[in-house]
Amino acid sequence: MNETAHAIQVHTAAMLPVSSGANSGDDLGIAADLVLDDLYMLSPAACPLRLDLHALENGHFRIAEGSGTGRPGATVVLDSAITLMDPRSQAIEVLILVEVDAAGHVAQIYAMPLAPLVPKEEYRLVGIDRENAPLRYAQVACVSFTRGTRITLATGEQRPVEELKVGERVLTRDDGPQPVRWIGHHTVRAQGDFAPVMITRGTLHNENDLLVSPDHRLFVYQRSDELGAGRSEVLLKAAHLVNGESVFVQGGGFVDYFQILFDSHQIIFAEGIAAETLLIDPRTRSALPREVAETLSSRLEGHASRSLGEFEVGESLLARPDAAALIAKATRGR
Repeated sequence: MNETAHAIQVHTAAMLPVSSGANSGDDLGIAADLVLDDLYMLSPAACPLRLDLHALENGHFRIAEGSGTGRPGATVVLDSAITLMDPRSQAIEVLILVEVDAAGHVAQIYAMPLAPLVPKEEYRLVGIDRENAPLRYAQVACVSFTRGTRITLATGEQRPVEELKVGERVLTRDDGPQPVRWIGHHTVRAQGDFAPVMITRGTLHNENDLLVSPDHRLFVYQRSDELGAGRSEVLLKAAHLVNGESVFVQGGGFVDYFQILFDSHQIIFAEGIAAETLLIDPRTRSALPREVAETLSSRLEGHASRSLGEFEVGESLLARPDAAALIAKATRGR
């Protein structure tokens, strides 16, 4: 079991009813009850809810204590991925998650949009996918570098991530030169949970702009504990550093995401910043192609013992506009 809870933004089924079609008047349902071409409309008063989940080894989830919605301890099942078409003919994927009670009955249905939904707009259901929902969820959970990000190799050379090759040795913080085992790549619309975070040049002493996935964790050594974390070494999610100026969400268009996998979860150097690589756990395992997962299964034991969760700083310590400036100060010392 993965003991680290991860937060996702969801709407309850009642917030996304069918406005017109075969199921008119019904709330969003599971895949077996959906009808193509039905129109859905997000309720005007709807706002995203925080659902905190523990990922389980069987592919399901457990609602964590302190979750913003749902019953703590309840099981959540990933039902399907649906595709909605907005009035401008743009496709938006939505993951359907189902909370079940002790008897295995549906207690609540949640919609996790992968791009923002706008209240009062009608969305036509154009696709229902029961097979690839785990892959889509894993892609959201994977930490990713964007095209053009320069990675430091064992030789000291800095090379764009898209030019790396499997087998090449990359400089890691803890284990020195390590060979790359797999490089993943997918292209998505840069909206919602997929919109990358830009850390502008110099913000964290980075030589160039660094653009990463929002949940990507950066490893920082504080000479002085400006954050009040109680330790010198900390992991910080890029999304928690957003201040709208030196760190901001770069939405719009499409983004090419690359994932780098090693035998163990590693910290490497991207544009001079220490940043984590792909961690294989119950959330992200589905991102690996089956043949890759089978080939590497005996090599990835280091991931289970090195999640580095003990170094992660919670959002509460970073919920301030000067967080990035404080970190920059802490890494320079007084």
